[in-house]
Amino acid sequence: MSHIVQIQTQIKDVAAVRSACERLSLQPPVQGTVKLFSGQVTGLAVQLPGWHYPAVFDLASGQAKFDNFGGRWGDQKELDKFLQMYACEKAKIEARKQGHSVSEQQLADGSIKLSIQVAGGAA
Repeated sequence: MSHIVQIQTQIKDVAAVRSACERLSLQPPVQGTVKLFSGQVTGLAVQLPGWHYPAVFDLASGQAKFDNFGGRWGDQKELDKFLQMYACEKAKIEARKQGHSVSEQQLADGSIKLSIQVAGGAA
């Protein structure tokens, strides 16, 4: 039986962040305090392509902090791609922890279809 799931992404898993960065050919994330235009923030910093300041993730709360000045200092699409890849990697990590196999298919519209094989069928 097939299920469609919508996910509101909270960034809480450093391994999934690292995997997402690798898949998108980004520099590895850096833990620490970084400067944004409006001040300093502490968390796991990811430098997105074309962004003036990094996106910084508080792994305890799952929240993202960034300053792209409404797209002038960084294209929102780059953050959206990162969040999509993070969600994909996190779902795969969790499925494999449960002993399930996972296959992935990139769709023409840019979305990703994950199929998780569980005992007795697909989920």
